[in-house]
Amino acid sequence: MSGWEIFLVALGLAMDCFAVSLGIGTSGRVNSFRPVFRIIFHFGFFQGLMTFLGWLAGRTILNLIAGFDHWLVLFLLAFVGIRMIVESFSKKEEEEYADPSRGWFLLILAIATSIDALAVGISMALLEVNTLAACLTIGVVSSALSLAGLLGGDFLGKKFGKRMELLGGIILIGIGLRVFLSHIL
Repeated sequence: MSGWEIFLVALGLAMDCFAVSLGIGTSGRVNSFRPVFRIIFHFGFFQGLMTFLGWLAGRTILNLIAGFDHWLVLFLLAFVGIRMIVESFSKKEEEEYADPSRGWFLLILAIATSIDALAVGISMALLEVNTLAACLTIGVVSSALSLAGLLGGDFLGKKFGKRMELLGGIILIGIGLRVFLSHIL
């Protein structure tokens, strides 16, 4: 997997962080350095950590699945991508909390936005990937897009909020198809 592909996967994974940050940004409750830093740190850290944990889990079962690993990569990335696309059309609104940058609420958001990274990490164990670079890239891109979502939440949330998750899902499915087709062809 090339650096550009890792970057595209990072963008796809970071769309959840971006979408959640848009929602938080539009609330007007996060408007100083400390809460912004807490959110972007936690979102980036958990994205990178969950990718690593997925990779670690995938490495332990690699010998058992070597014969059909390309199918598994396609399935995992397509599953995550399709889920993101379906969620992009959902009408549910996020619950409002007093301070989304603290306590259990922040932890739950960080874990919820990084569950997809676990599946991507498993699929990365099946490919030749510099794991440390991939996890760091995913974490940094997630933090950066979280910051962009927070800072531009008011404008972007009203115009593009759910469409960002749609784009992320399409990117992940595209990467899965490319891996699958390159193995088959």
